[in-house]
Amino acid sequence: MIRTDRELAATAFALLAPKTALTADEKMLLVDAPAPTESEIERVRAAIQRGDDPLGIAFCAVRSPEARRDLGATYTPKQIVDAMVGWAENEKPAPSRVVDAGAGSGRFTVAAAQAFPNASLIAVEIDPLAALMLRANASVLGFASRLTVKLVDYRKLSLPKIKGTTLFIGNPPYVRHHDIGKQWKSWLSETAQRLGFKASGLSGLHIHFFLKTRTLAREGDYGAFITASEWLDVNYGSLLRQMLADGLGGAALHVLDPKSQPFSDAMATGTITCFRVGNRPDQLVMRSVESLDELAPLSDGRKVEWAELEAAPKWSILIRRSATPIGDQIELGELFRVHRGQVSGKNSVWIESAAASGIPARYLFPTITRARDLIDAGVALDDASRLKRVVDLPRDLSALTTAERRAVDRFLAWAKQNGGDQGWIATHRRAWWSVGLRSPAPILCTYMARRVPAFVRNKASARHLNIAHGLYPVEPLSELVLDGVIRHLRENVSLSSGRTYAGGLVKFEPGEVERLHIPSPATIAAMHV
Repeated sequence: MIRTDRELAATAFALLAPKTALTADEKMLLVDAPAPTESEIERVRAAIQRGDDPLGIAFCAVRSPEARRDLGATYTPKQIVDAMVGWAENEKPAPSRVVDAGAGSGRFTVAAAQAFPNASLIAVEIDPLAALMLRANASVLGFASRLTVKLVDYRKLSLPKIKGTTLFIGNPPYVRHHDIGKQWKSWLSETAQRLGFKASGLSGLHIHFFLKTRTLAREGDYGAFITASEWLDVNYGSLLRQMLADGLGGAALHVLDPKSQPFSDAMATGTITCFRVGNRPDQLVMRSVESLDELAPLSDGRKVEWAELEAAPKWSILIRRSATPIGDQIELGELFRVHRGQVSGKNSVWIESAAASGIPARYLFPTITRARDLIDAGVALDDASRLKRVVDLPRDLSALTTAERRAVDRFLAWAKQNGGDQGWIATHRRAWWSVGLRSPAPILCTYMARRVPAFVRNKASARHLNIAHGLYPVEPLSELVLDGVIRHLRENVSLSSGRTYAGGLVKFEPGEVERLHIPSPATIAAMHV
């Protein structure tokens, strides 16, 4: 059993053809590495020959998901690889060259080598251990002679001109913008500007890979990448959405539902993006996929006009169009306005602590300050005594008694010492000390978790911070109707109505909650006569 990087490197090295040249980084991996037994080598060789990836599996076992997070290394299941390569096999002409961006152990490279026996192969990988494993796989499977492994950041890659087309394929690493250096954020902005686009510094690394591909590719090239899905909706994703419409040639989007478990070590959606450079089809094929068994072929889906796409600020809505209301169902937004809770600016200051001692009770409001408050409440929040209280002072403090004003002044002096008057939120209030909590909403719901929202009747009249949404009736509704709405939402809302981010977090924006379908008030009343 392989337990360390060095043991894995030694096994991969043993599978290479004799006299294979190693890079300096690969040589370093082999220093003091224990040699595997002949039986271990033959066991791994046999597994590779029957189509498995024992080295990649070992890599994912030796390095935990947390350890692989810095480089964004998430290895792609065979069903996804086969579906993407299968899509490329139906493109014409067959590629003269295949570029695997972020190759890892070479799952896409191996599949492409088998599908395109006459193509040259370029695998780009920044991790020397992964590159060594990839070369071992190529050696065992007999395509090492037409493989070039580039141990380099994909954004630094240069490609020689060739006759024929290039297929770009792979699973670009998912690294959030927080972990991307200023140098590369500048590269993103300058490169996008040169091509006539505007880029956001909040872009994840997968957006960088798409942009680099746009600079490398030539008209007639094509490709397929699988990435996190959030670019479909977030502001930074507008760069990719614009490139697909202009130059990159968006052909199809296939969005995997998180319950399909596309990645064994991460609960997350994935979106497969197929593109034909310089040859944008008249319509973009869009599809939501609930199971990996339904993934292939990547030709299925609903065709969406580009005019509709270009007018939509968020693309996931077009993929997961709301189901047709049943009977006399209506959209929730016909009865309610949905508002996210107030942003305090600094919870450690405004959520009640010992420093708030003496503040009049009328300015201390029981408040939903964490999602667990709603999840634990069940159908209804009847008792607010267990909730934390939020200090919400009026803008005008002149009505306070002398004793009350002294207590408030002590608190505000402490709040200033702890930064309560700093930050964008505080400095943009009329009075920095007045949080401005919304009035109690009769229905509250969580909106970001790895589960469907918890919808709760707010019978305790609790306020809510921005970890929850409040559902406010457009016109007065009876208790019977409010209770009926809650029952329906708790029993019928699914994850597919929200948007899923890398890591499996499902988010329901206010507009998405308003598009949920509920029975009409008349139907609810009739059900409980």
